[in-house]
Amino acid sequence: MNTDKIYAEQLANEYAPKDTSKVVALRKLDAKAKLPANIFTYTLGIISALLMGVGMCLSMNVIGSGTTGMFVLGVIIGLIGLIGMGINYPVYKKILVRGKQKYAFEIMELAKEISDEE
Repeated sequence: MNTDKIYAEQLANEYAPKDTSKVVALRKLDAKAKLPANIFTYTLGIISALLMGVGMCLSMNVIGSGTTGMFVLGVIIGLIGLIGMGINYPVYKKILVRGKQKYAFEIMELAKEISDEE
């Protein structure tokens, strides 16, 4: 097996012009299928991390009055942030599967047309 030849072919494919409308349409469909899951995941992840940080600051008396009530509130807010982080990936997978199912037929048909041309 000639690894140099395989590497050269991969590099050539990467730089080959891909201006065919079917390939562009296939990439757009793929991105459209994955976009809702990515947006949701990043949004929930950022919000959850911020909540956990606020909870930590409250419980360590960095912000707030330093009372027992603020400590308890900080622990509760931190736990809400941790729960958000914990459910982020499973929810992402479910949204991604739903998006892929929605566009699966179109993507498969377009990919089949592209592979039949070559």
